[in-house]
Amino acid sequence: MNLTTYTLGCKVNQYETEYLAAALGRIGYRETPPGESADLVIVNTCTVTGESDAKSRKVIRRLANEHPNAEIVVTGCYASRSPEDVSSLPNVVEVLTDKAKLPDFLKARGLVNPPAGLDRFGERHRAYIKVQDGCRSRCAYCIIPTVRSKMSSRPIPEILEEVRRLVENGYREIVLTGIHLGFYDADGARLHDLIAALLDDRFHRRTSSGNPVGNAVDSPVGNTFGNTVGNTVGNTTAIPWRIRVSSLEAMEVTDELLDLMERFPERLCRHLHLSLQSGSDRILAAMRRPHPSGVFLKRCAEIRRRLPDIALTSDMIVGFPGETDEDFRQSADVIERADFSKVHVFRFSPRAGTEAADMKNRVAEPLKQERAAALIALSDRLRSAYAASRIGRRVQVLIEEKAETVAGEGKVVPLVGSFTGTSDISLPVRITSRIPASIGALIDVTVRESRGEFLIG
Repeated sequence: MNLTTYTLGCKVNQYETEYLAAALGRIGYRETPPGESADLVIVNTCTVTGESDAKSRKVIRRLANEHPNAEIVVTGCYASRSPEDVSSLPNVVEVLTDKAKLPDFLKARGLVNPPAGLDRFGERHRAYIKVQDGCRSRCAYCIIPTVRSKMSSRPIPEILEEVRRLVENGYREIVLTGIHLGFYDADGARLHDLIAALLDDRFHRRTSSGNPVGNAVDSPVGNTFGNTVGNTVGNTTAIPWRIRVSSLEAMEVTDELLDLMERFPERLCRHLHLSLQSGSDRILAAMRRPHPSGVFLKRCAEIRRRLPDIALTSDMIVGFPGETDEDFRQSADVIERADFSKVHVFRFSPRAGTEAADMKNRVAEPLKQERAAALIALSDRLRSAYAASRIGRRVQVLIEEKAETVAGEGKVVPLVGSFTGTSDISLPVRITSRIPASIGALIDVTVRESRGEFLIG
């Protein structure tokens, strides 16, 4: 039986699609070969903006046209928010409104024992792992807490077992992700407790019976969570791999997490993505964001004091209702003071069902575009400067593909036998030196030069 999947949206959606595809593979489904029609199509949707809804509908209609005899099952946030609209689309036979019930869907399809996690993550060399679900922050512009308000966190032993399988199958970067990752709380175990368990060397070994050692019984963080860092043992593993942490609020970067990042620089990526959205305290209050800019900057300063080489990235919304020139100037100032290595810039888009959608004093679209362009230019400048500051230093690189050319300074230069990859500080790397390397490997590279955001080693 042929299966086609399509994912819109976030890393959590990508994980859940991989989970469904892997589980259905156990009962005979395979990826639809080129030129053949699918028997089953799964579309994992997004609803973060009105445009996301439109894209979801367009994809469903296109897949129904390409696979006219297929059953289409739709899941994701748009399916949760507008199940009636989704069910009316062509060939849609089922709408899964609750991600927690994915195992029930699989059982109904004939899989008696749905898996607890993944063994593989597509053809990539890094794997996302969903460890948390749900958000109740109620930011004024965001619809997600409305469709994914149910909070849950996966138990540490289950995550350890999934990571073990993925590492043994060749994945050298594990990305921890969730709808609101900082809300991870599994029976009192917080995010830094989970990371400490993953860093415990005993997790990587097996007992003579073949069972993984890093479980709730054996691991020092499996039973108590009061002294995570002190309980974590060793700093080497039989197989080199690393952990990357997805987006957090600045105040969710706990001292315990910083302790682990200091202690295990080769195992925890030196990169944190800290959500901000505005540098104006007036706009932050209107957005119902959790902290004013001063608190954010103070935490960034402490992070940099303890981890001077860390890459800090962020998000920024321009054109929120009522944003003045002075509010925008303050946002640019905070970006400079935080010294981000990259800023993802978004133009405000009113989302029906959110508080911000009904706010007055809308910013004109041309002005939003102008402000977005200015912040993107600022972000590019800071990113290039951060890349240049790495020259002469070593970075850890996950090699992801061979590169035939490298773009830089307006021209394309042919390269023979070179590789591209992602560094632990989240900058792309071109490896042109004659060093032993293979796709999927995790290696240390000395940076010789930078070209824009690219490190050359």
